[in-house]
Amino acid sequence: MDVLAQRFEDSRPHLAAVAYRMLGSRAEADDAVQEAWLRLARTDVDGVDNLRGWLTTVVSRVCLDMLRSRTSRREDPLADDERVAPEAGPEGEAVLADSVGAALLVVLDTLAPAERLAFVLHDLFAMPFDEIGTVLGRSPAAARQLASRARRRVQGVGSDEPDPDAAGVESGGLTADDGGGAGGAASDPAAARRREVVTAFLTASRGGDFTALLELLDPEAVVLADAAAVIAGAEAEVRGAAAVAATFVGRAKAARLALLDGEPGLIWTHRGEVRMAFAFTVVDGHVAGIELIADPGRLAAMGVEPLT
Repeated sequence: MDVLAQRFEDSRPHLAAVAYRMLGSRAEADDAVQEAWLRLARTDVDGVDNLRGWLTTVVSRVCLDMLRSRTSRREDPLADDERVAPEAGPEGEAVLADSVGAALLVVLDTLAPAERLAFVLHDLFAMPFDEIGTVLGRSPAAARQLASRARRRVQGVGSDEPDPDAAGVESGGLTADDGGGAGGAASDPAAARRREVVTAFLTASRGGDFTALLELLDPEAVVLADAAAVIAGAEAEVRGAAAVAATFVGRAKAARLALLDGEPGLIWTHRGEVRMAFAFTVVDGHVAGIELIADPGRLAAMGVEPLT
């Protein structure tokens, strides 16, 4: 245990920097790092080759849960006196000196939890999108788009740098936590195109048009369902355009269009209450992913605006 504790302490500055960027609060960052230590102490990590990477994933998931809880409670943004950088060693100081100051933390507070996590892990800590996708339970493409959307919003503060991940990717990932605003969608040609694709998908599904569904789907399209959706009868995972088309053909007659945190998707309601949401990822004009969300907590935290 002493050796494990020392390895954890060696990684503490890095973990504190990650958690602070995620949460914007030193107190909450300390709590997240402490939770990572408790999980490490309860886990057999003998087979873990990269302990620092494992700990980063754990801290990131803890922070994501904290951000989602904060969002669901609709708390006020953190006060300026809470945005205090954690005490850290040379590595942490180098990270914290990368031009990310109080102004950026204010912007980060406006991002949805999944956007913030993807942006922080990739842009500030150079974590690959496949690893970020693992943390989020999403595909690398969805993680890339979450970071891309967050980056565009951050750059809106004053940077004119182009977004290297924006080209060719049109939608906001496989999660309803990824934010986005309806107002921007109305004047954004890419957003209008996303809505056209989702509308066409709904029309083809309702009409039982298998060929049209295939044409709308990316060959590697994937459908993921949360635990509540699986309990309701959905398959946990469906991969490949043909399998996804077969899943939806003739099956969306009760679904309707809606904005899910500002992005076009579908909802299914019962007695006026949203019981399931279908969050779409659209890449190059094709549906690359759909997430079925039925967890009441996630649905309650989601901004849903039904569309005609």
